[in-house]
Amino acid sequence: MNPLYVGIDVSSKSNVIYLMLPDGAKHSCFSVANSQDGYSQMVKRILSAVTSRSLDTVVIGLEATSVYGDNLVFFLREDASLAPFNRKIHVLNPKQVKNFKEAYNDLPKNDYMDSFVIADCLRFGRINKEVYLGDYRYKALQNLTRARFFAVQNLVKEKQRFINVLFKKYSTMTQEKVFSDTFSTTALAVYEEFESAEALAAMDLQELTDFIMEKGKNRFPNPDAVAKAIQKAARSSYRLPKTVNDSINQVLSISITSIKALDAQIKEFNKAIEAQMELLPNVLISIPGIGPVISAGIMAEIGDINRFPGQAQLGKYAGLAWTQNQSGDFEAENTKLIRSGNRFLKYYLCEGALSLVRCDTEYSSFYHSKYKEVNRHQHKRALALTARKFVRLVFRLLKDNRLYRAAE
Repeated sequence: MNPLYVGIDVSSKSNVIYLMLPDGAKHSCFSVANSQDGYSQMVKRILSAVTSRSLDTVVIGLEATSVYGDNLVFFLREDASLAPFNRKIHVLNPKQVKNFKEAYNDLPKNDYMDSFVIADCLRFGRINKEVYLGDYRYKALQNLTRARFFAVQNLVKEKQRFINVLFKKYSTMTQEKVFSDTFSTTALAVYEEFESAEALAAMDLQELTDFIMEKGKNRFPNPDAVAKAIQKAARSSYRLPKTVNDSINQVLSISITSIKALDAQIKEFNKAIEAQMELLPNVLISIPGIGPVISAGIMAEIGDINRFPGQAQLGKYAGLAWTQNQSGDFEAENTKLIRSGNRFLKYYLCEGALSLVRCDTEYSSFYHSKYKEVNRHQHKRALALTARKFVRLVFRLLKDNRLYRAAE
């Protein structure tokens, strides 16, 4: 192999490219716009370098920089003119590049030097596998599942902010959890439509009961008891000055609008994910407790299971692997999870493991046995170990493309 090493420092507006020859010598260094035209210019200069130097391979590397390098990776993978030169594309962890750079003395910090470091990192060869883009159906699914992930995170944060503000208006109501679901349609109607705790406390009980029945669509088995509990909580809640109370009402109203909008967003994502999943074989849905959301999230992050030699590599990719602390005859009993890994995959695997603990006796027994082994961080440790057990099941089902069958 006689490669040209291409280090690319990516930013939102431009890309700085360093072309390095097999012996580490500089061929050229230049900058192009982070656009379709800029990519085309870069490929022309790469082709000129490999043909003029009779090179047979192009090894390209760039740092993972949010979304700024995604389009470039797609372009480089799809560009047919690079295909004859055994093109390899690597997306490097910024921490890996930073640590590699520290091996040099007194290198300045600028875009051109960063692209040189990336190219030299490629030349040394201690890098991860090529970037995976084997099947665009998985990438399309990943776009949807990650967008849903962030929508859920935003919803959780918005609900927490809402509860904090609600305490100021109805302190006792939030303490005693009058409603089983704080964010049910009936609960939100009570929070929003009554001006203050005084107004709610002074309302005729029968009128409040009718209000509860209307908003709850007659689903409450005992609406009169609910109305009494609401009034009792309202009477013992703090009283606010009118000016402060009015501002609290505004905040709650805006927050309720946001919560409803995020709920609607998530439902739309669920529909889109379901439609995308129809294009892919989904054997994970056969596992008890693993629904379409979790199975889609796992599959979107894994992609083609055949790119992983074994379940250990899949576990490490998900960040479900432990560091080793050993020296001489000493080996630490307590070790930590590695800090690297795909955080989205780790999240979905942990959610799946937690669901299995509730639905599957084998996983429930495993979780609780691990929970009892230590006195600190019991849940966190037991869940990580259960998720690691779940990785083995996921790998085998996807590898064999078969449905789950519980052990008899």
